[in-house]
Amino acid sequence: MEIKLISGDITTLKVDAIVNAANSSLMGGGGVDGAIHRKGGSEILEACIKIRNKQGGCDTGQAVITTAGLLPAQYVIHTVGPVWQDGNHQEAKLLRSCYLESLRLAEAHSLKTVAFPNISTGVYRFPKPKAAEIAIQAVQEYARMYQTKIEEVTFVCFDQENFDLYNHLI
Repeated sequence: MEIKLISGDITTLKVDAIVNAANSSLMGGGGVDGAIHRKGGSEILEACIKIRNKQGGCDTGQAVITTAGLLPAQYVIHTVGPVWQDGNHQEAKLLRSCYLESLRLAEAHSLKTVAFPNISTGVYRFPKPKAAEIAIQAVQEYARMYQTKIEEVTFVCFDQENFDLYNHLI
């Protein structure tokens, strides 16, 4: 599995799946979640409503998959990152789970290219250096532990601070 890093807007990527830093309601919100819902159109929201009706949303650390609607990607994997409290409420474990569960879901759908945003580092206030370390380690661990058919994982950084952190770690 190749790991790449770019600076930019995840909603513009033509990959098999982009990952959405969603909230548990799956109904859209701010940041990357809002951008994905706005640019992807009503198909994404309709698919999220079906998931909510079936299972009641998405728990922190878990992931679900929907169409990508009008986006150039084929799918959106929605994962709910943890809200940072103080580091003593399983935040690191839950963030790691976001990456692993998203990759498992991509694998289950035979996807080969996946793009991740910087999950939980915006309004959820997860410290960016720790989040970057967890993200990269989780993806590397997944590649080592499984005979994955995922060929490429791209970390997409919207801000320079995250880009610099990831660039240093990769």
